[in-house]
Amino acid sequence: MSFSTVLSAAIQGLHVELVHVEADVSNGLPVFHMVGYLSSEVKEASERVRTAIRNSGIQMPARKMVVNLAPATVRKKGASFDLPIALAVLASLGRFSGRQLKDTLVVGELSLDGSVKEVSGVLPMVMRARDAGVTRCILPKQNVQEGALVRGMEILGAEHLLEVCRYLSKEQEFSFVMGGTRQEIHKKGGVDEPDYSDIQGQEAVKRAAEVAVAGGHNLLMVGPPGSGKTMIAKRVPTILPPPTLEESIEITKIYSVLGMVDKEYPLITGRPFRSVHHTVTKSALIGGGAFPAPGEISLAHGGALFLDELAEFQKPVLEVLRQPLEEGQIRITRACGNFVFPANFILICAMNPCPCGNYPDYNRCTCTQAQIQQYLGKISQPFLDRIDICAEAPRIQYEALYEGKKQESSAVIRKRVCAAREIQQKRYKGSRLLTNSMLEVRELKEFCRLGRSEELLMRKAFVSLGLTARTYHKIIKVARTIADLDASERIKEGHLKEAIGYRTMDKKYWGR
Repeated sequence: MSFSTVLSAAIQGLHVELVHVEADVSNGLPVFHMVGYLSSEVKEASERVRTAIRNSGIQMPARKMVVNLAPATVRKKGASFDLPIALAVLASLGRFSGRQLKDTLVVGELSLDGSVKEVSGVLPMVMRARDAGVTRCILPKQNVQEGALVRGMEILGAEHLLEVCRYLSKEQEFSFVMGGTRQEIHKKGGVDEPDYSDIQGQEAVKRAAEVAVAGGHNLLMVGPPGSGKTMIAKRVPTILPPPTLEESIEITKIYSVLGMVDKEYPLITGRPFRSVHHTVTKSALIGGGAFPAPGEISLAHGGALFLDELAEFQKPVLEVLRQPLEEGQIRITRACGNFVFPANFILICAMNPCPCGNYPDYNRCTCTQAQIQQYLGKISQPFLDRIDICAEAPRIQYEALYEGKKQESSAVIRKRVCAAREIQQKRYKGSRLLTNSMLEVRELKEFCRLGRSEELLMRKAFVSLGLTARTYHKIIKVARTIADLDASERIKEGHLKEAIGYRTMDKKYWGR
């Protein structure tokens, strides 16, 4: 008769809660009882664990066994508790000393034959365990490389329950990986990636995309079908600057919780680019469910989210983006608790100016004025105010396609973008700011001061264009980015004029 405890972890949203799997074996009617606010899949672990132990050749006596997953206030779900439950029970039965599991995190699903299967969410679990002072983790073999991304952790990969038992009873050695030492952790990109040199013409729109990426600004492209809007958007990943190691870990944590990481190359070393179909629901976009999981805006965290055919999206779906675009995160409240998911992304949108796509060319446009207003009315003014850059993509002329003039490659544009990002990193070093788009009103006065002539220009633009306070501040931020692309310390009139030009297009279509 004995009592033992094994440390495991539960995930709620993106938050990790350490869970103590307690097992008590005593005399009484033979029963395997589990408590501790368990979901149905965790309750089913009792059958999986007993069968796995028996099929591993280990005899279980007819005793009363009680397993508790503490704290009882946290709901446990998933199959990752199978292995810690089995080890806690076996330690209580005296198969090995419970002291062998001190300062050890254990997660893993068990098959009925005793083999250990992979689970999702390993990276945030291991990081939480490290912060709590844990020095060793026993994980499924398939999750070893993911756990090894955490520096300073001793990662042991288990293939079978019996193998773990023999290691804990010191009957056999166990190879381990020391976290943070693996170097080859990412795949190299393919040679056939799309490039901006493929696009003939549309220099103004490509320039708008460059400014948007350089400062982390939101971008809206409006133009007729076939003008290259989607091509420009889908090449944005080729000019996004590479993330730092900290950013890569943060992005990988989100994908780990959803089980979307590569098992051999788990670290995501490129910035994400998510393209969403216009039939997407609110829950799929921002996250949600009875027990909320991250949505598309969180999967785009640190990268870009592309909404093609913007006016085809349901208006309520677009409106839920207003808060995360402003705050860089999304808060979801359910009966089971409050969840905060990161959502700091660049929003890239493309749309036609009318149902047929040819407005304002009245020689081609077949839409009535009411149809055009109804179509454009799906995009509200508050949503437009959160778009930093609005660019018009005109119809491509035959000469641009026929001449085949050599265009700038993505590598050249990316070099300028990275240089502008480096300027911003130096300017905002030691603060929470990463890009110009994150500047608050009080910070604009410090980092975006205007000269007398520039201030006079903005005064005229504010009155003539009927700007709101939000759009006024966004123009200043975009001008700061354009100045950074020019390696200019101060914002000049030319920078402001270009930034103002990115706000005139929305007045053309949505202005009264």
